[in-house]
Amino acid sequence: MELESFTLTGLFISAFISSTIAPGGSEAVLAYMVSNTPDILFSLIAIATLGNTLGALTTWWLGAFATKKFPPDKIFSANKQKSIALVKKWGGWALLFSWLPVIGDGLCFAGGWLRLSFIPALLAILIGKALRYWLVAYSVSQFV
Repeated sequence: MELESFTLTGLFISAFISSTIAPGGSEAVLAYMVSNTPDILFSLIAIATLGNTLGALTTWWLGAFATKKFPPDKIFSANKQKSIALVKKWGGWALLFSWLPVIGDGLCFAGGWLRLSFIPALLAILIGKALRYWLVAYSVSQFV
């Protein structure tokens, strides 16, 4: 039980960090853990999803905080303003893609910046990240 707790804590930390501004490889950590502890597959998916979602919400809150002090056209390059334009166009649905490398963090930040409703943003982020982790875990479990 102690090893399982340590495993889940490490996965949570990896997933959280991977979903904030710092880069990370939580998918690789999840894949490794699924291959070594397939009996706790659903716990692994749930913990990775929770950590990654909370990391994305941290980025969302940073965006919400930043919008009070800095207008987007004064701070972002034209390239980074694309995330804001995308979220303006698609609203909370754009956050379903918050799991994507590189642009996912920008989408979460833009969602907070634009003050999207919290519950729909949370649900979109959660669904996107859960589907991604389920796909990774399922793929790896087929080879174990």
